[in-house]
Amino acid sequence: MTSPSPAPADLGADPLRIWFRVIRLHRRAVNTVASELKALGLSIPQFDLLSTLTEREGLSQQELAERLYVTKGNVSGLLDRMVEADLVERRSIPGDRRSNALYLTKKGRELAEKGIAAQRAYVQRTLGSLPEQDLVDLERIVLAWRERARAEEDATLANLQR
Repeated sequence: MTSPSPAPADLGADPLRIWFRVIRLHRRAVNTVASELKALGLSIPQFDLLSTLTEREGLSQQELAERLYVTKGNVSGLLDRMVEADLVERRSIPGDRRSNALYLTKKGRELAEKGIAAQRAYVQRTLGSLPEQDLVDLERIVLAWRERARAEEDATLANLQR
C-alpha cells in the first residue's frame, strides 16, 4: 500500500522535515560508502585519516585531529593501528621532540586512492546523475546553509565564553 499524497497544506517547505531528510540521506550515503570501503579493508575513520593525509602530508597528530574534527586522544589509537598496519608513518620533526609529522606509506597511499575512487564512483552514480541545474541550485543552497551554520556555531561559542 502506498502512502497518501500530502494534503495541500502539507506542500509548504518545512525546515524540520527537510532536516530529517538530509540526515537520513547522509546515513544512507555513509552506510553505502562504508560497505564499499569495508570491501577494501577500511573503516570510515581509517579512510578519513588516509584521505586527509592525501590532501596534506606532514601534519602533526594535533593538526590531523583538528582536520578530522576529533580530539587528539580520539585519533591516537586509530593512528597507532594505522602505523602498525604500515599505512602511515611517523617522522620526527626537527627541533620538536614532542611531535611527529605524519606521512602515508606506499601501501597507505594506494589504499587511500582506492577508497577515494570508490567514493567518487558512488557520488557520480548518485549526486552526479542529477541534472546540471539541480546541482548548481543544490550547491548554492548548501553554501548558504553552511554560512548560517557557521554563524550559529560562532554565536554559540561566543555565548559559552561569556
